[in-house]
Amino acid sequence: MPERPLKITVLGSGTSVGVPTIGCHCAVCTSTDPRDNRLRPSILVSYDGRNILIDTTPDFRAQALRAHMERLDAVLFTHSHADHIMGLDDVRPFNFRQGGQIPIYAAPATMAAIRRAFPYIFDCGKKESNVPQLDAREIGEEPFEVCGVEFQAVPIQHGSQTIYGFRFGEAAYLTDHSDIPEDSMGRLRGLDVLFLDALRYKPHPTHSTVDRSVKTAQALGARRAFFTHICHDLGHARAESLLPPGIRLAYDGLELTVGGPA
Repeated sequence: MPERPLKITVLGSGTSVGVPTIGCHCAVCTSTDPRDNRLRPSILVSYDGRNILIDTTPDFRAQALRAHMERLDAVLFTHSHADHIMGLDDVRPFNFRQGGQIPIYAAPATMAAIRRAFPYIFDCGKKESNVPQLDAREIGEEPFEVCGVEFQAVPIQHGSQTIYGFRFGEAAYLTDHSDIPEDSMGRLRGLDVLFLDALRYKPHPTHSTVDRSVKTAQALGARRAFFTHICHDLGHARAESLLPPGIRLAYDGLELTVGGPA
């Protein structure tokens, strides 16, 4: 466990198209509740003056500005879908401010997809303009340390695809999952904070539902559970009022503190 508390900031809690959805005039997309405005899903883990980002969404620039981020020390990727990687180019201002490379961590297949999506970052040719300066580090299921925090990759099913969630100390972040294998459930015991995918009420082939994630949260017994990757089917106030104690909807800008000295 880290000796000092971790701070988690929810940068985005929405689904792949965000909320409001373009061209939609439903009650949630036109809501005046700021919690119903959801950028694409990402969190920031802050510890001892360092910032560790999980996923670079297409909204990353806006998220960083809104959160007043002034440094970025590492990026972890859950998987390679567009709503989780396409903001990677926007790490450049942190290179300018900090100097040096920023390490990025991903499973081999995810890292290969990132290289294909951003060939100009990783090729060895002469650059005519600034590109992100990155140190690509492949990960597996063994724990690894980032900025003094131990992370454990947790395999989860996103439809037919196996991707990673991450456990760090007494917190875990699992987005984009339709199923959590039993072995992975065993790695998620004893949590203070748990983030789970809960796209909507209706079944979806690659995402969890609210009801299913309620059952998962209750089975794992985390002290605090938060649902994320939420679509416009769920208005924050109404949906949250129907949840059991200890389970809430995440929202953009939510800040949590986890761990620290006993």
